[in-house]
Amino acid sequence: MATSLNIGSKGYWKAYEKGIFRFVFIYFILQAVPLDWKYFKNLFSVNWLNPTFADFFNVSRYTPQFFFQHTSADFWGVSTLADWFVLLIIAGVLSLVWHFFENRKQIQLNYPDLYYILRTVLRYRLALGVIAYGLIKFFPIQAPYPTLSNFNTDYGDLSAWKIFSLTLGVAPKFESVLGGLEILAGLLLLYRGTTAIGAFIVLIFHGNVFLSNLAYEGGETIYSLYLLHIAAFILLYDAKRIIDLFSFNRPAQLNLYRPVYKYDWQYKARIGLKSAFILIFIFVFGYKTYAAHKQGAVQYPAKPGLTGAEGLYDVYEFSRNGHIHPYSKTDSLRWQDVVFEKWSTLSIRSTQKIKPWLGGIEAFYKQDKDRIFELSGSTTRHFYHYRIDSASNTINLENKNPHYLNDRFKLQFERPNENTIRFFGVDAEGDSLQVVLHRIDKKYLYEEAKKAGRRGGLIL
Repeated sequence: MATSLNIGSKGYWKAYEKGIFRFVFIYFILQAVPLDWKYFKNLFSVNWLNPTFADFFNVSRYTPQFFFQHTSADFWGVSTLADWFVLLIIAGVLSLVWHFFENRKQIQLNYPDLYYILRTVLRYRLALGVIAYGLIKFFPIQAPYPTLSNFNTDYGDLSAWKIFSLTLGVAPKFESVLGGLEILAGLLLLYRGTTAIGAFIVLIFHGNVFLSNLAYEGGETIYSLYLLHIAAFILLYDAKRIIDLFSFNRPAQLNLYRPVYKYDWQYKARIGLKSAFILIFIFVFGYKTYAAHKQGAVQYPAKPGLTGAEGLYDVYEFSRNGHIHPYSKTDSLRWQDVVFEKWSTLSIRSTQKIKPWLGGIEAFYKQDKDRIFELSGSTTRHFYHYRIDSASNTINLENKNPHYLNDRFKLQFERPNENTIRFFGVDAEGDSLQVVLHRIDKKYLYEEAKKAGRRGGLIL
């Protein structure tokens, strides 16, 4: 299949080098190649005649899992270090079996060819991972613009990860620059001559991503480490040559390995697979991501909310079980304010202790009720997905926080005027409610600053 790689001056692999390589080969193949039936079940459930960008992205995030599976069918999930430990054990056992059969049957394997195959698999796996994340940054989707509820949540009531994400969301051009750098690294990984440069960029970039996830308690710590250790292994192939040339100023040994194909179909298959990868995961995936960005509502629900209701509402009157609760900053039963988003989300701020959803995992869902980015990291607001029954003037509320899935109830509502909404009915705990909301005409400093930037002055 190919010529041999010269290892040192002797041109052969030592026994301990083969032993290490057998373990490393099996471990990384198990990490990079999907072998889980659940993954293929999700894969074949996608309508590949009309896939969404989320289908491509969720497929690209595959990592082996033994102990954790995400609850949504749209998303494969993420692995843990416990999964890695299992892979290490499996790789150790299988490498011993490999060693036994190779010695027992006197099989002569071409280890340089196997090394080339392993690096090729890892190059494309790493390229897919960083290009996928690069696209959702280049077309600012990963960190969207803050919602009205976010603007009306105190800084201290948001998790560190949510603050980090919102900070990136208000700088879409910077987000696009970061995405462009990831895409560049992915493209460099597709060609042998530039692989080392691409892997080096990934190490620097995702090293920062890894540290950011640690510092801000994000949910992508393990996945960023996953990409990092693949990039480190790829770069290891050229590390000695790079150090000799740039650090010690001495001649570097040339990479003499070149794949040689005995049959014409092998070369054509290589070109065909590479072309298919570029077409599907760069051009098609890129177009789908661009189209999703233009349509909007990727991280947030797509279904429009109650017509003309968008805004921040003061809770003018609040009565529970016939007992009137006056304005109070300490009353945990009273609603503090209510926000209607332009989509079908209603958020209620209160002083009661809320267990926040701190997933911090990049995932994109088809169902509006599963899109929980808006509530992630919020400790003082309940976010409800709602449906309106116009015939009976009722609103059906479902708490989107996975910790409060049983918090569902239905209220009747009236709209005496465009700035007032009245609720009455029974909540999920069986308590009767009567609530009067008045919309507040509130200006937001960041929004006004953006307008001032266009017209040349800021008036508060």
